[in-house]
Amino acid sequence: MFDIKWIRDNPEKFDAKLAARGLPPQSAELIALDEARRAHVTKLQEAQARRNAASKEIGAAKAAKDEAKANALMAEVAALKDQLAQGEAAERDLDAKLRDALSVIPNLPLDDVPLGKDEKDNVEVRKVGEPPKLAGINKPLQHFEIGERLGLMDFATAAKISGARFVVLKGALARLERAIGAFMLDLHTTEFGYTENVVPLLVRDNAFYGTAQLPKFEDDLFFTDPRPSDFEDRTMKLVADTVRQTLGRGDRSFSRAEVDALVDKFAKNAASAFMMANHWATTDYEETSPGATRISASRFGLIPTAEVSLTNFVREEILDEAKLPMRLTAQTPCFRSEAGAAGKDTRGMIRQHQFTKVELVSITTPEESLAEHERMTACAEEVLKRLGLPFRTLLLCTGDMGFASQKTYDIEVWLPGENTYREISSCSVCGDFQARRMNARYKPKGAKETRFVHTLNGSGLAVGRTLVAVLENYQQADGSVVVPEVLRPYMGGLAKIEKAA
Repeated sequence: MFDIKWIRDNPEKFDAKLAARGLPPQSAELIALDEARRAHVTKLQEAQARRNAASKEIGAAKAAKDEAKANALMAEVAALKDQLAQGEAAERDLDAKLRDALSVIPNLPLDDVPLGKDEKDNVEVRKVGEPPKLAGINKPLQHFEIGERLGLMDFATAAKISGARFVVLKGALARLERAIGAFMLDLHTTEFGYTENVVPLLVRDNAFYGTAQLPKFEDDLFFTDPRPSDFEDRTMKLVADTVRQTLGRGDRSFSRAEVDALVDKFAKNAASAFMMANHWATTDYEETSPGATRISASRFGLIPTAEVSLTNFVREEILDEAKLPMRLTAQTPCFRSEAGAAGKDTRGMIRQHQFTKVELVSITTPEESLAEHERMTACAEEVLKRLGLPFRTLLLCTGDMGFASQKTYDIEVWLPGENTYREISSCSVCGDFQARRMNARYKPKGAKETRFVHTLNGSGLAVGRTLVAVLENYQQADGSVVVPEVLRPYMGGLAKIEKAA
């Protein structure tokens, strides 16, 4: 999400950065939406000022016993109230249009991000380690061949239960996956200063909105179906009905626009008080305009990464600068529909609907975010160094960056079975892009005003792909797999994984 004031002041720069991402200019359209909204707000303020002045004049007219003038003023005030109710509804509509337009625009790349169209234009930053010489192996096996020959990787059973893009790991491979995750968490928490967390896997739409999965990438996520019997829906209906019934009593009549405005206002206040609704309650409980993005309050979604849960820790918070940086980690299952991956990596564990990942998230100040990005990337790289796995680090070009990213490093691990490098981590600095969507701020020491935090996220690492890399890089000619030394304490001292009896 962007600061519309910055776009007004820097339209050429904004459009140039979008062009670097291969997008058309959009500043003129956004500025036009903002100007319409601001002009409308000015008219509302003028109407409010006139209503207040006319209300005072009523008392003066009555004191002067000028009933005709008093009646005329009362009629004017009543008309202004109706006009204001309609105007406030129109203001919400204009706000929603601007917010929706801003919400689907990706973050702007930093100046040092290379220009490019796709992954072919990414720039290699460094390469660590050499592909292993696998003694006695002429053609290295891919991980799924190794796992199936060991009798410990079962795609058929997983497909019977859940369909394609799932796996059942058994015995020593199940333990190996657990060992890899535990090793990563121990490294990040004991040596790198990250705090481990156990987080919700099911989150509300507003959490997805905060980290920018919504509204643009809804098709990539798994959602529960909203249920009309949910507590929120029943509560909001009760609130709305009560307000309408109350307004229907008494001598004074109310216009439909005025009733709807009061219901809307009361319902939102009730939602805030009784259900601890957050900053996005405007869209949580009511679609504010025809065609506006609807952020549901009654459905859950499965997280595609723990970034969603961890980053939303600071949503609607004002942090003390002394507590920054916050460094958070969690190991979770991740769930992705892989909507755009038809035909890609159909065999094996590389691209699955469910996989395990250790996530790293940092919350910091604008001044420290770039240094924190380098640090986070180094933490992810260290996992591969300790495991003895060859890798390379790439700086992604403008055409290959993620939606919320200002700058991204991808770490790719060597897979002998594929004879290529494959992504195993992506570390991104997002600037204040997510913070603005979440209203996440901090108060600098000695300052009166708050500032938006900067957020960063990275894989530290994808556990399943790390298991894939271990199998392929440590495969032996007899079909066994050597367990890397750093993992053996987590494997009960087991040094080699052999075919199940």
